[in-house]
Amino acid sequence: MLPIDVAAHSSRWRGRHPLEKALLGLGLTVTAVCLPPWPGGPLTAAATLAVLLGPAGVSGRQLWRAFRIPLGFCFTGAAPLLLAVGGPAGPLALAPDGPRHAAELLLRTSAASLGVLLFAFTTPVSDVLPRLVRAGVPAPVVDVALVMYRIGFLLLDSLAQVRRAQAARLGQAGRAAVWRSLAGLAATSFVRAFDRAARLQVGLAGRGYDGALRVLVPEAAVSWRFLAASGALLAALITLTLTLKGLYL
Repeated sequence: MLPIDVAAHSSRWRGRHPLEKALLGLGLTVTAVCLPPWPGGPLTAAATLAVLLGPAGVSGRQLWRAFRIPLGFCFTGAAPLLLAVGGPAGPLALAPDGPRHAAELLLRTSAASLGVLLFAFTTPVSDVLPRLVRAGVPAPVVDVALVMYRIGFLLLDSLAQVRRAQAARLGQAGRAAVWRSLAGLAATSFVRAFDRAARLQVGLAGRGYDGALRVLVPEAAVSWRFLAASGALLAALITLTLTLKGLYL
Protein backbone atom coordinates (compact mmCIF):
# COMPACT_ATOMS: atom_id res chain seq x y z
CA MET A 1 0.00 0.00 0.00
CA LEU A 2 1.02 3.59 -0.55
CA PRO A 3 2.02 5.54 2.59
CA ILE A 4 -0.98 7.84 2.23
CA ASP A 5 -3.33 4.83 2.15
CA VAL A 6 -1.66 3.37 5.24
CA ALA A 7 -2.11 6.71 7.00
CA ALA A 8 -5.77 6.88 5.96
CA HIS A 9 -6.52 3.40 7.29
CA SER A 10 -4.87 4.20 10.63
CA SER A 11 -6.18 7.75 10.91
CA ARG A 12 -7.83 9.05 14.07
CA TRP A 13 -10.80 10.01 11.93
CA ARG A 14 -11.16 6.62 10.23
CA GLY A 15 -14.41 5.99 12.09
CA ARG A 16 -15.98 9.26 10.99
CA HIS A 17 -18.43 9.34 8.11
CA PRO A 18 -16.75 10.28 4.80
CA LEU A 19 -19.35 13.02 4.31
CA GLU A 20 -17.98 14.89 7.31
CA LYS A 21 -14.41 14.75 6.04
CA ALA A 22 -15.47 15.61 2.50
CA LEU A 23 -17.26 18.74 3.71
CA LEU A 24 -14.18 19.84 5.64
CA GLY A 25 -11.41 18.88 3.22
CA LEU A 26 -13.11 19.73 -0.05
CA GLY A 27 -14.69 22.80 1.55
CA LEU A 28 -11.22 24.07 2.40
CA THR A 29 -10.16 23.33 -1.18
CA VAL A 30 -13.05 25.32 -2.65
CA THR A 31 -12.40 28.13 -0.18
CA ALA A 32 -8.76 28.32 -1.24
CA VAL A 33 -9.75 28.49 -4.91
CA CYS A 34 -12.59 30.99 -4.58
CA LEU A 35 -11.23 33.44 -2.00
CA PRO A 36 -8.74 36.18 -2.93
CA PRO A 37 -5.27 34.59 -2.97
CA TRP A 38 -4.05 37.14 -0.44
CA PRO A 39 -4.75 36.74 2.39
CA GLY A 40 -7.10 33.84 1.64
CA GLY A 41 -4.39 31.41 0.53
CA PRO A 42 -2.15 31.68 3.60
CA LEU A 43 -5.11 31.68 6.00
CA THR A 44 -6.66 28.59 4.40
CA ALA A 45 -3.31 26.80 4.28
CA ALA A 46 -2.63 27.61 7.94
CA ALA A 47 -6.08 26.36 9.00
CA THR A 48 -5.68 23.16 6.97
CA LEU A 49 -2.23 22.49 8.41
CA ALA A 50 -3.57 23.05 11.92
CA VAL A 51 -6.31 20.46 11.35
CA LEU A 52 -3.96 17.98 9.68
CA LEU A 53 -1.24 18.13 12.32
CA GLY A 54 -3.66 18.54 15.22
CA PRO A 55 -7.03 16.76 15.39
CA ALA A 56 -6.41 14.58 12.31
CA GLY A 57 -3.13 13.31 13.79
CA VAL A 58 -1.05 13.32 10.58
CA SER A 59 2.67 13.42 11.21
CA GLY A 60 4.67 16.24 9.67
CA ARG A 61 6.98 13.82 7.87
CA GLN A 62 4.11 11.96 6.23
CA LEU A 63 2.48 15.21 5.21
CA TRP A 64 5.65 16.60 3.64
CA ARG A 65 6.33 13.39 1.70
CA ALA A 66 2.85 13.54 0.21
CA PHE A 67 2.70 17.32 -0.24
CA ARG A 68 6.02 17.83 -2.00
CA ILE A 69 4.79 16.22 -5.23
CA PRO A 70 1.72 18.45 -5.73
CA LEU A 71 3.79 21.40 -4.50
CA GLY A 72 6.21 20.74 -7.35
CA PHE A 73 3.30 20.87 -9.80
CA CYS A 74 2.20 24.15 -8.20
CA PHE A 75 5.61 25.70 -8.82
CA THR A 76 5.71 24.27 -12.34
CA GLY A 77 2.32 25.79 -13.13
CA ALA A 78 3.21 29.18 -11.66
CA ALA A 79 6.64 29.55 -13.27
CA PRO A 80 5.40 30.20 -16.86
CA LEU A 81 3.44 33.22 -15.63
CA LEU A 82 6.74 34.96 -14.97
CA LEU A 83 7.54 35.12 -18.69
CA ALA A 84 5.96 36.82 -21.69
CA VAL A 85 6.40 35.40 -25.18
CA GLY A 86 6.68 37.96 -27.97
CA GLY A 87 6.02 41.68 -27.74
CA PRO A 88 8.19 44.81 -27.81
CA ALA A 89 10.56 43.43 -25.14
CA GLY A 90 11.66 40.59 -27.38
CA PRO A 91 10.71 36.97 -28.09
CA LEU A 92 11.06 36.05 -24.41
CA ALA A 93 10.99 38.52 -21.52
CA LEU A 94 9.75 38.92 -17.99
CA ALA A 95 6.01 39.59 -17.81
CA PRO A 96 5.11 42.95 -16.25
CA ASP A 97 2.73 41.46 -13.67
CA GLY A 98 4.29 38.00 -13.81
CA PRO A 99 5.54 37.75 -10.22
CA ARG A 100 2.18 38.85 -8.81
CA HIS A 101 0.17 36.42 -10.94
CA ALA A 102 2.62 33.58 -10.24
CA ALA A 103 2.46 34.21 -6.49
CA GLU A 104 -1.34 34.32 -6.53
CA LEU A 105 -1.57 31.05 -8.44
CA LEU A 106 0.98 29.43 -6.14
CA LEU A 107 -0.92 30.51 -3.04
CA ARG A 108 -4.22 29.22 -4.38
CA THR A 109 -2.99 25.86 -5.66
CA SER A 110 -0.82 25.00 -2.68
CA ALA A 111 -3.62 25.77 -0.21
CA ALA A 112 -6.12 23.82 -2.32
CA SER A 113 -3.74 20.84 -2.45
CA LEU A 114 -3.59 20.76 1.35
CA GLY A 115 -7.39 20.57 1.46
CA VAL A 116 -7.38 17.55 -0.84
CA LEU A 117 -4.65 15.91 1.24
CA LEU A 118 -6.74 16.40 4.37
CA PHE A 119 -9.48 14.27 2.82
CA ALA A 120 -6.99 11.72 1.45
CA PHE A 121 -5.10 11.31 4.72
CA THR A 122 -8.27 10.64 6.73
CA THR A 123 -10.51 8.71 4.32
CA PRO A 124 -9.57 5.41 2.64
CA VAL A 125 -10.85 4.95 -0.89
CA SER A 126 -12.49 1.70 0.17
CA ASP A 127 -14.72 3.68 2.54
CA VAL A 128 -15.80 6.17 -0.14
CA LEU A 129 -16.48 4.17 -3.31
CA PRO A 130 -19.15 1.77 -1.95
CA ARG A 131 -21.09 4.70 -0.52
CA LEU A 132 -21.24 6.39 -3.92
CA VAL A 133 -23.89 3.90 -5.00
CA ARG A 134 -26.20 5.20 -2.28
CA ALA A 135 -25.49 8.71 -3.52
CA GLY A 136 -26.80 7.84 -6.99
CA VAL A 137 -23.64 6.89 -8.87
CA PRO A 138 -24.31 3.88 -11.17
CA ALA A 139 -23.11 0.63 -9.63
CA PRO A 140 -21.07 -0.46 -12.70
CA VAL A 141 -19.06 2.78 -12.53
CA VAL A 142 -18.26 2.17 -8.86
CA ASP A 143 -17.36 -1.47 -9.57
CA VAL A 144 -14.91 -0.45 -12.29
CA ALA A 145 -13.33 2.09 -9.93
CA LEU A 146 -12.95 -0.54 -7.20
CA VAL A 147 -11.35 -3.04 -9.58
CA MET A 148 -8.98 -0.44 -11.02
CA TYR A 149 -8.04 0.65 -7.51
CA ARG A 150 -7.16 -2.96 -6.69
CA ILE A 151 -5.27 -3.51 -9.94
CA GLY A 152 -3.24 -0.37 -9.31
CA PHE A 153 -1.83 -1.85 -6.11
CA LEU A 154 -1.18 -5.18 -7.82
CA LEU A 155 0.77 -3.38 -10.53
CA LEU A 156 2.84 -1.46 -7.99
CA ASP A 157 3.56 -4.72 -6.17
CA SER A 158 4.68 -6.35 -9.43
CA LEU A 159 6.96 -3.41 -10.20
CA ALA A 160 8.57 -3.68 -6.77
CA GLN A 161 9.13 -7.42 -7.12
CA VAL A 162 10.71 -7.11 -10.56
CA ARG A 163 12.98 -4.26 -9.44
CA ARG A 164 14.19 -6.30 -6.46
CA ALA A 165 14.90 -9.28 -8.71
CA GLN A 166 16.82 -7.08 -11.16
CA ALA A 167 18.86 -5.49 -8.38
CA ALA A 168 19.75 -8.93 -6.99
CA ARG A 169 21.05 -9.92 -10.44
CA LEU A 170 23.20 -6.77 -10.83
CA GLY A 171 20.70 -5.28 -13.23
CA GLN A 172 21.63 -1.78 -12.07
CA ALA A 173 25.40 -2.12 -12.05
CA GLY A 174 25.96 0.25 -14.96
CA ARG A 175 24.22 2.67 -17.29
CA ALA A 176 23.68 0.07 -20.01
CA ALA A 177 22.40 -2.44 -17.45
CA VAL A 178 20.01 0.15 -16.06
CA TRP A 179 18.49 0.79 -19.50
CA ARG A 180 18.15 -2.94 -20.17
CA SER A 181 16.55 -3.42 -16.78
CA LEU A 182 14.16 -0.53 -17.40
CA ALA A 183 13.03 -2.08 -20.69
CA GLY A 184 12.62 -5.47 -19.05
CA LEU A 185 10.73 -3.90 -16.16
CA ALA A 186 8.22 -2.26 -18.53
CA ALA A 187 7.71 -5.45 -20.56
CA THR A 188 7.40 -7.75 -17.55
CA SER A 189 5.04 -5.42 -15.72
CA PHE A 190 2.83 -5.13 -18.82
CA VAL A 191 2.53 -8.91 -19.10
CA ARG A 192 1.98 -9.36 -15.37
CA ALA A 193 -0.72 -6.70 -15.33
CA PHE A 194 -2.73 -8.55 -17.97
CA ASP A 195 -2.16 -11.85 -16.16
CA ARG A 196 -3.32 -10.44 -12.83
CA ALA A 197 -6.37 -8.87 -14.49
CA ALA A 198 -7.31 -12.21 -16.10
CA ARG A 199 -6.91 -14.02 -12.78
CA LEU A 200 -9.02 -11.38 -11.06
CA GLN A 201 -11.77 -11.86 -13.64
CA VAL A 202 -11.67 -15.64 -13.17
CA GLY A 203 -11.81 -15.20 -9.40
CA LEU A 204 -14.86 -12.93 -9.64
CA ALA A 205 -16.61 -15.37 -11.97
CA GLY A 206 -15.90 -18.22 -9.56
CA ARG A 207 -17.54 -16.26 -6.76
CA GLY A 208 -20.76 -15.69 -8.65
CA TYR A 209 -20.12 -12.18 -9.94
CA ASP A 210 -23.38 -10.90 -11.41
CA GLY A 211 -22.37 -7.36 -12.33
CA ALA A 212 -22.22 -5.83 -8.85
CA LEU A 213 -19.50 -6.03 -6.23
CA ARG A 214 -21.02 -6.27 -2.78
CA VAL A 215 -18.69 -5.25 0.02
CA LEU A 216 -19.18 -4.57 3.70
CA VAL A 217 -19.15 -0.88 4.51
CA PRO A 218 -18.33 0.19 8.07
CA GLU A 219 -21.32 1.85 9.64
CA ALA A 220 -20.75 5.45 10.65
CA ALA A 221 -23.25 8.04 11.78
CA VAL A 222 -22.97 11.62 10.59
CA SER A 223 -21.94 13.92 13.43
CA TRP A 224 -23.85 17.17 13.16
CA ARG A 225 -21.51 18.72 15.71
CA PHE A 226 -18.54 17.98 13.42
CA LEU A 227 -20.42 19.40 10.43
CA ALA A 228 -21.30 22.52 12.38
CA ALA A 229 -17.69 22.98 13.48
CA SER A 230 -16.49 22.53 9.87
CA GLY A 231 -19.03 25.07 8.64
CA ALA A 232 -17.99 27.50 11.35
CA LEU A 233 -14.32 27.14 10.36
CA LEU A 234 -15.10 27.80 6.69
CA ALA A 235 -17.29 30.77 7.57
CA ALA A 236 -14.57 32.19 9.82
CA LEU A 237 -11.99 31.86 7.05
CA ILE A 238 -14.25 33.61 4.56
CA THR A 239 -15.12 36.42 6.98
CA LEU A 240 -11.53 36.96 8.09
CA THR A 241 -10.23 36.94 4.50
CA LEU A 242 -12.79 39.45 3.26
CA THR A 243 -12.25 41.66 6.31
CA LEU A 244 -8.48 41.74 5.89
CA LYS A 245 -8.87 42.23 2.15
CA GLY A 246 -11.06 45.26 2.82
CA LEU A 247 -8.46 46.69 5.21
CA TYR A 248 -5.72 46.32 2.60
CA LEU A 249 -7.85 48.07 0.04
